[in-house]
Amino acid sequence: MLEPFFHGFILALGLILPLGVQNVFVFNQGVLQPRFVHALPVIITASICDTLLILVSVLGVSFVILGSFWIKIILIGAGCIFLIYMGWTTWNSKPSNESEREVSANKFSLKKQVWFAASVSLLNPHAIMDTVGVIGTSSLRYQGEDKVIFAFASILVSWIWFFGLSLIGRISGKLDESGNFMLILNKISALVMWGAAVYLLFTLFSK
Repeated sequence: MLEPFFHGFILALGLILPLGVQNVFVFNQGVLQPRFVHALPVIITASICDTLLILVSVLGVSFVILGSFWIKIILIGAGCIFLIYMGWTTWNSKPSNESEREVSANKFSLKKQVWFAASVSLLNPHAIMDTVGVIGTSSLRYQGEDKVIFAFASILVSWIWFFGLSLIGRISGKLDESGNFMLILNKISALVMWGAAVYLLFTLFSK
């Protein structure tokens, strides 16, 4: 029982650690929101989306998705458009101090938070192919209870990670009352998003 748990935990941790669009968005919300509880919609949405992707991968639907050329094209196209849009929005956002961050956060409605969090989770083809492909393939070695434990461990990583990441963002935002850190972070975040879009296009046309 310990083997599938540790296998799933370490595998999921390795996939979620790299700086990506989803991580950047969750961290930014931790910085931006005036209270940690206000970042919970983003944290919970991102965690639920990861949970769904992992369950899909373990159940074997991943091989249908990864085996369809047109589904890949649609995912990559939608993902690139969304990443470019998100990068542009993030690049042009300019919070300067804690009070302005609070105003900006208040304008970022609950519906918009959930929509953005779901989008960066589900419209990121690279993350889908990595998570669904790697975890789905690795789960094939397990059956029954062991497969359930493997899936649970993988899902647990997402929930712990997003809560922790947002909390670190919250602490960072409190230490930076001038807003300069957030301004620099926005520029870095936008570059990460645009870089991800370029990478997706490169992988599409290189095949």
